[in-house]
Amino acid sequence: MRQLAKYFKPYIFMLIILIFFVWGQAYVNLSLPDYMSKIITNGIVKKDLAAVWSNGISMLLLTLLGGLFTIIVGFLAARISAGYTHRLRGAVFKKVEGFSLNEFNSFSSSSLITRSTNDMQQIQNVMAMVLRMALLGPFMGIGAIIKAYQLAPSMTWIMIGAIGVMVALIIMLFLVVIPKFTVIQQLVDKLSLQTREMLTGVRVIRAYNNDETQQEKFDKTNLQSVKLNIFVNRIMTLMQPVMTLVMGLASLGVVWVGAYLINDGSLQVGSLFALMQYVMQTIFAFLMISMMFIMVPRAAVSGRRINEVLATEPTIVDSKYPTRLPEKINGIIEFNKVNFEYVGSEQPVLSSVSFTALPGQTTAIIGGTGSGKSTILNLIPRLYDVSSGSITVDGVDIRNLPQIELHSHIGYIPQKASLFSGTVGTNIAYGSPDADDSDLYQAADTAQAKDFINKLPDKMDNPISQAGSNISGGQKQRLSIARALAKKPEIYLFDDSFSALDYKTDSTLRKALADKISQATLIIVAQRISTIMHADKIIVLDEGKIVGMGTHRGLLKSSSVYREIAESQLSALELQGEN
Repeated sequence: MRQLAKYFKPYIFMLIILIFFVWGQAYVNLSLPDYMSKIITNGIVKKDLAAVWSNGISMLLLTLLGGLFTIIVGFLAARISAGYTHRLRGAVFKKVEGFSLNEFNSFSSSSLITRSTNDMQQIQNVMAMVLRMALLGPFMGIGAIIKAYQLAPSMTWIMIGAIGVMVALIIMLFLVVIPKFTVIQQLVDKLSLQTREMLTGVRVIRAYNNDETQQEKFDKTNLQSVKLNIFVNRIMTLMQPVMTLVMGLASLGVVWVGAYLINDGSLQVGSLFALMQYVMQTIFAFLMISMMFIMVPRAAVSGRRINEVLATEPTIVDSKYPTRLPEKINGIIEFNKVNFEYVGSEQPVLSSVSFTALPGQTTAIIGGTGSGKSTILNLIPRLYDVSSGSITVDGVDIRNLPQIELHSHIGYIPQKASLFSGTVGTNIAYGSPDADDSDLYQAADTAQAKDFINKLPDKMDNPISQAGSNISGGQKQRLSIARALAKKPEIYLFDDSFSALDYKTDSTLRKALADKISQATLIIVAQRISTIMHADKIIVLDEGKIVGMGTHRGLLKSSSVYREIAESQLSALELQGEN
């Protein structure tokens, strides 16, 4: 847990102050029975009203002081726990932001969300209670035992017996309950995953009338979680009645034995009452400690899960001695015998891929499903790193470039358009926050999004819901393209970004792109022949290998794979016209 402890450093001084007030709180609690003993022994028994008033006022002032200490301790505990969790959550978020797709594949998104929310809340709640109770418990317990021993050494065995019963109970609970906490957190992950799956796939679920199937899957996991939580809580709730029973029996023992001591004249009546208070304080202190023994391990499970994220080092990092590109680059991208395979995969996704994409030209990539088209595009911005070979931009290996610099020259349009909650304008300006309205409208116009934006009630200020759920798929895709255009990069990567557009919009958009970004390097992954048939260079992939490269006309003659794709999409008349 050293990884987590370093985030506590800013709160060490505050912790020292808190310990001081906890000590004061314990001192007040341990002093009150002494004053009660004096009131009974020196005041009531001896009928001395002045002793009652003086000790009573002192007891009242101590009680008020103890209340003030309790408030301060509560405030400091809340401040430390909330501040620590704030820093820890920020560190996890920053770490996740630096993950490559390899790391994202090792953690499910639902698990990362649970670790950043539920697990963080567990740590915050337990830390607040530990600072308030676990620090007070030892002071109270040890102090009460010493005080009780000073009053009646012969009755110490009663307290030792009560403590022994509580320790045995704590050990039993520890062995039974603690292993269940790991399972509970895993079930929370699973519930989060199933909820997310249901919400994102609600259209498919309803289209196939699988509402009941999904409900059964969720109910099964939910029932497991409920049963396990009920089991844990039932075991934990046994503590209070058992502790109350121990406290009652210990008090009974004190009164029973104390009565004989009073009769012998070796113990005062007031001391007996004080002794009973010390016994209760001792048991209460161990009750607090026992609660910590149960709660801390649960927080430790959450801590380990968070530490797993923080301890995961990204596989894609910047070079220690980076190479810099000039502010304005040409945008020449070259693949040199690139091989790529996923971690744990038995066969490569790409094998010996070599080609050059030049500025002012459109390089298109086509192939069957699983041929590696999107993987090629993911390698350029280093979402993955090549297994062997190299990718260069203007002759510089991208692994030697700072990622922030590499990304600044790339406009990436993914296959699945991803928008963020905000407005139309903030989404288009996402990669270029300094762009003015004219730049945004120009980008939207080129992306064929201007018409539908102008029809919106607030135009550029119209709100966009999370993931763009309040607009259509084609509109999301056009806004995604406009976002890349507003950035005005030297390299554009289109990952099947025209699939959600109709043929007319597709054709108009491609003509607008040819006019507006004629000097940029343009790489397009597409499924439709019509989208790429006018590209300057078409690369045909099959099972991760380049099996054809050239123009549309040339590939119809030289590549059987390309011709098969073309024949499946174009009519015989269209093919004859192309030939």
